[in-house]
Amino acid sequence: MSDNQFNTLEEFKKFREKMNEEILKRGTTNTKRFWALDSAVYKEGAIDSKTKELMGLVASMVLRCDDCITYHMIRCAELGTSDEEFFEVFDVALIVGGSIVIPHLRRAVNTLLEIRRMQLNGESISI
Repeated sequence: MSDNQFNTLEEFKKFREKMNEEILKRGTTNTKRFWALDSAVYKEGAIDSKTKELMGLVASMVLRCDDCITYHMIRCAELGTSDEEFFEVFDVALIVGGSIVIPHLRRAVNTLLEIRRMQLNGESISI
């Protein structure tokens, strides 16, 4: 995860967990409602959770949010997304977002490599 503020997925997960806890402890009702909505929207419905997470990944790449990309990469991997599916999703993000997406694509591929390494070593990738 070079070129990002986190060197490993573990650093990302620990920071995210710590800050989410702090935000939810101190946040307003509106913040808490947004957090709840964000969780609810990715649940199974007419569209399955994996497809929703893949859509979230495309949107995150186009919006160039590295933390969001990492989160959706982890969730997609947890839901069984294959490397081939990831790379097709990357193509959609490139078409929608253009060449400005390329630096984020590099980091996404680096994240994918780390996820697969962790999975091969039997390490948890859970978020």
